[in-house]
Amino acid sequence: SGQRYNAALLARSALYDPIIEKAAAAAAVEPNLLRAVIVVESGFNSRAVSKLGAVGLMQLMPATARRFGVSDRYDPTQNVRAGASYLKFLIDRFDHDLKLALAAYNAGEEAVARSGGQIPPFSETQAYVPRVLRIYQKLVAQARPI
Repeated sequence: SGQRYNAALLARSALYDPIIEKAAAAAAVEPNLLRAVIVVESGFNSRAVSKLGAVGLMQLMPATARRFGVSDRYDPTQNVRAGASYLKFLIDRFDHDLKLALAAYNAGEEAVARSGGQIPPFSETQAYVPRVLRIYQKLVAQARPI
């Protein structure tokens, strides 16, 4: 089932490892958190487009792309750099509450703000947050020390 953790998908992530590592370091977010978001957002498909017009590995909306200086949302380097920067911004904005930062990444900052510091009552967002966190935890657990 699509909801199940898919190890084969993560094998594809190796292609983007250098981009993810660099963007994570630049934005001061954990690479495995970026990987988990990318798995859920696009399944590591850099050409992915959502019905709402979000594009690329981290599914950037046009306004978010502009805000973080992206000229080509399909470019994996620009896309992941902007997505990582946005995620870091959200983590800081929501006082390091990862659940709220992820909810905001999915539903928008204002939706979380309007929900009084709770995960907004959208079924997609309610499913998205635990799914990203589950994958993130699996990645952290399987990470091998160098």
